[in-house]
Amino acid sequence: MEIAHIWAAFFSPKGTTERTVTRIADHLAGQRGLPLQTFNFTCPPARQAVRRFAPGDLVVFGTPVYAGRVPNVLLPYLNTLEGNGALAVPVVVFGNRNYDEALKELRNLLEDRGFHTVAAGAFAAAHAFSDTLGRGRPDSADFAAMDAFAGRIGEALRTGTARTPVPLDNEGPLGGYYQPRDRDGAPIDIRKVRPKTRETCAKCRYCVYVCPMGAIDRVDVTKFVNICIKCGACVKWCGVGARYFDDPGYLYHKEDLERTYTRRAEPSTFL
Repeated sequence: MEIAHIWAAFFSPKGTTERTVTRIADHLAGQRGLPLQTFNFTCPPARQAVRRFAPGDLVVFGTPVYAGRVPNVLLPYLNTLEGNGALAVPVVVFGNRNYDEALKELRNLLEDRGFHTVAAGAFAAAHAFSDTLGRGRPDSADFAAMDAFAGRIGEALRTGTARTPVPLDNEGPLGGYYQPRDRDGAPIDIRKVRPKTRETCAKCRYCVYVCPMGAIDRVDVTKFVNICIKCGACVKWCGVGARYFDDPGYLYHKEDLERTYTRRAEPSTFL
């Protein structure tokens, strides 16, 4: 297949998936002397219309990993995509713990939507909950791994050795979602946890703009009008540090992750 367009497509509330996907796609575009095209579906307006790709498109398609899977709130939208025979590279970004079933889930979804997956990758980044877990990632070593991955993809496409659907190392039925637990092993349910707002809030409403779920009330930013997915965008992007979490279960889970996953998680790539 002649590749005419190279896309970076991503859901990236805190920017790390965007940086990862864009790096890989930009490297691929540079190999072929093509401009990089971007599809950012992070915020709700970008998810209103059906997105159609075409033969001749190569799409590096990325999401973060939530509870070991593709964020389930995205599935209704992702299942409207139309691949129409485009090539795709599914990429998932995880917060230094593990990507579990997410890469397989994203690959399968893209195949089901009419894409032909030719490579796949899972890359570590800073965790959405933590200031210390995966701090500074992706870093220079990660970017070097992304560039090498893109180089291998380009070579496989040039030589006709790319396999589709791309095989992974954990084939089989999808497993369940990752379940956080307390010190006694009982499940922690943080699905209804929402961030709080300090009195230092400047009422700038930037949190309304960056929320990927449109969950924050435009009039009173201390209130929520939709589901909160704990992505941390409103916390990270608040200019005065007014957003925070204080739920005991959430905080225990965050601290447990920081204690348990101190090692440096490395990327996994597949062709």
